[in-house]
Amino acid sequence: MSYPDINRVTDPAAMTAVELVSAYAAGALSPVEATEAVLEAIAERDAALGAYCLVDSDRALVQAKDSEARWHSGHARGLLDGVPISIKDIFLTEGWPTRRGSTSVDPSGPWLVDSPVVARLREDGMVMVGKTTTPEIAWKAVTDSPLTGITRNPADPDTTAGGSSGGSAAAVAAGMGPVSVGTDGGGSIRIPASFCGIVGFKPTHGRIPLYPASPFGPLAHAGPMTRTVEDAALLMDILSLPDPRDPTALAPTVTTFRSQMQRDVRGLTIAYSPTLGYVDVDPEVAAIVDAAVRKLDEAGLAVTAADPGFGDPREPFELLWAAGAATMLANFPPGTRDRVDPGLRAVWEYGETVSAVDYLEARNVAAGLGITMGAFHTAYDLLVTPTMPITAFPAGHDVPPGSDLTSWPQWTPFTYPFNLTQQPAISIPAGNTSSGMPVGLQIIGPRHSDDMVLAVARYAEAVLTSPQEQ
Repeated sequence: MSYPDINRVTDPAAMTAVELVSAYAAGALSPVEATEAVLEAIAERDAALGAYCLVDSDRALVQAKDSEARWHSGHARGLLDGVPISIKDIFLTEGWPTRRGSTSVDPSGPWLVDSPVVARLREDGMVMVGKTTTPEIAWKAVTDSPLTGITRNPADPDTTAGGSSGGSAAAVAAGMGPVSVGTDGGGSIRIPASFCGIVGFKPTHGRIPLYPASPFGPLAHAGPMTRTVEDAALLMDILSLPDPRDPTALAPTVTTFRSQMQRDVRGLTIAYSPTLGYVDVDPEVAAIVDAAVRKLDEAGLAVTAADPGFGDPREPFELLWAAGAATMLANFPPGTRDRVDPGLRAVWEYGETVSAVDYLEARNVAAGLGITMGAFHTAYDLLVTPTMPITAFPAGHDVPPGSDLTSWPQWTPFTYPFNLTQQPAISIPAGNTSSGMPVGLQIIGPRHSDDMVLAVARYAEAVLTSPQEQ
């Protein structure tokens, strides 16, 4: 199965958000044409991939026509007015059901409220084409559910797209929309970004307001999923605008992410930890990431091998995760326990055994990890790791078949530590294996350094995709 080369700009469905806006401004393309191209791509490709759980062509075309009129009048509403976007089916959206991948959520509504993410997209004039798939309540790192079935990877549809924002990653990678918004509580943006070969950014906790509050608490982030770092930066300028419904949200930034993305990052100190000191990495993945890091060093980013100095925090993470899942599911209708994904049922039952003391002890571990990383970043501006120790495995499995693993955090050891610390982290494509499967490079910064992480990611993206380096 083949999909369009996203570097081509002749097909509107293959264009980036920045390219689309430039074409609108020049009068070379209209938002209606771009939206029609995306809808055609969804109709042609999504039956094989299962990235969307809802597509609203009529509503999208109305929004596109309104945007077209604004562009023709010379009064574009926002940064990405008229750009088609998809939304993970975790965010409340006025007029659309938010089922969270669960058969226990009644789709009849009424659905009257936009979450902060959706409200900001609507205010900017973006065209919302539909909602993307998620595992039930976004609980695991692959995307399948009793409600929507299996979401597959455009790089190889026999493999998983990753999760829990797998629908968003698959949509962007397959040309079914240039950008999407996902959530990340333990790697749920970065894991599918790595598996599908796109950009996925988890900003500092609180940088993007959330409502309602996530039961996963300080683990939960929202963020952009795109084809380029530049698109991610523009989406951050939209998504990070304030919303009074999130009391934990950070103060507005004093500058824009798109302006800071252009700054010179050469001379920053970069620590490269290929294993975090405890991760077993597939040899081909390790070789691809090593080669990418060497290119960055040669291009002016001073890279030093250094581990951050903490052990695997999987047990406290899994405790916090289970407690959050149990909190959410306790409010679901009677009979839900018999209908949910069996793996989620086990997590739910574990979460019900967690005491307040257990929870606070796990939060203390997270705080200690944050202190360790704070000290580490006094010596190094950024930390670079593989995003994932493996590439995408066969779809329909929670763990790699044939392994002795029993839970998804066991095969995602590079991502969830930085949810515990609430740090910004981005995954960008590092290369492909001999079989064509994408490999991601993760760039992590100290809390509140979202602009620096994006700037370094943009520089790394340019280095790794330049013709001289191919």
